[in-house]
Amino acid sequence: MPFKARDFRHSYLKAPIDMADKPKKVVLAYSGGLDSSTIVKWLQTELGAEVATFTADLGQGEEIEPARRKAMTLGVKEEYAFVEDVREEFVRDYVFPMFRANTVYEGQYLLGTSIARPLIAKKQIEIARKIGADAVAHGATGKGNDQVRFEIAYYALEPDIQVVAPWREWDFKSREALLEFAEQHQIPITKDKRNEAPFSVDANLLHSSSEGKVLEDPAVEAPEYVHMRTISPEAAPDKPTVFTMDFENGDPVAIDGQKLSPAALLTKLNQLGHDNGVGRLDLVENRYVGMKSRGVYETPGGTILLHAHRGMESITLDRGAMHLKDELMPKYASLIYNGFWFAPEREMLQAAIDHSQKKVTGQVRVKLYKGNVTVIGRTSPYSLYDQELVTFEEGKVAYDHRDAAGFIKLNALRLRVAAKRDKRG
Repeated sequence: MPFKARDFRHSYLKAPIDMADKPKKVVLAYSGGLDSSTIVKWLQTELGAEVATFTADLGQGEEIEPARRKAMTLGVKEEYAFVEDVREEFVRDYVFPMFRANTVYEGQYLLGTSIARPLIAKKQIEIARKIGADAVAHGATGKGNDQVRFEIAYYALEPDIQVVAPWREWDFKSREALLEFAEQHQIPITKDKRNEAPFSVDANLLHSSSEGKVLEDPAVEAPEYVHMRTISPEAAPDKPTVFTMDFENGDPVAIDGQKLSPAALLTKLNQLGHDNGVGRLDLVENRYVGMKSRGVYETPGGTILLHAHRGMESITLDRGAMHLKDELMPKYASLIYNGFWFAPEREMLQAAIDHSQKKVTGQVRVKLYKGNVTVIGRTSPYSLYDQELVTFEEGKVAYDHRDAAGFIKLNALRLRVAAKRDKRG
């Protein structure tokens, strides 16, 4: 028979839940912070579920082992406190495929948060299968994009999985109520959490994003202390940094001739970008759920990679292929932003994009200077650039300047026909 929230000790459920639908074992995406730690206890006390936690090292810059230990202090079994370093998989299988498409959302955003969610969801589903869990959970709020990204990925990978989204289901009406629950269940609260943070942060190896509080008014410039991945362009060195990047089949493989793994290469680019004030973005974007939101993003390595990859494509891609890629990219970007990484249409576009990259191989030379990225050289064994064709000096016999007259007249034919019609009145 159905039970009501009042049947539980603390009554933090918004609505009654049917006993038949109550999850027995839940795999939670767990960061170790106040919100996700509260969720652990809420799942245990309000739903009576056994909880397994998954903490991913995505290159956020913090150790993940403390999160594992904290999960165990909250009653999670040692064998159910999962942690994993997924940095290489993240860059190799998610970031690099996205950058093959030169992906930007709404012309500017490099999708650093969006691209991490499908990997976390995939790992949660794998753990759920391994331990026989009947549900997965996340800590995304009911206002944001992440709830959509997580849950669409869950259902794409495991169509009958039960999803628990505490921020849509519990009845905490304020931050104070959340803190009160945490204290009641002896959840460790760091001192700075008692005073609300001036903004919220999400970070991984690709980027950091800051939103909320001091950033909510889009008319006010973000304080300098918001930035954590880059020095300001004004503070960057007066001497430019120049280096080379090698590409194979559309992916970067080496910097200054040194072969690096995907995660190591992005880490190196991040440092180069940090030191030169590269990769800052202050953006008002359109969320999938319908509202506009202002965020400050820092993507130093990704910004460099985008410019370098386009430089490599500029001499190796045919005009038709390049322009078609540019036409497809906004659709591809929206699919990632909206959470459809595992959708067939994204996979179909990826196949076309990957096919275009077969000869995007060679080397670019890049200059960084006070927030700017400039490609100053590019070479490839598959280059389509023919200096003899484009030279202003005497070129190849294959190009006859007189041929251009007929080419132009044929292209202008429909315009001439229309003009004559209009002239007739």
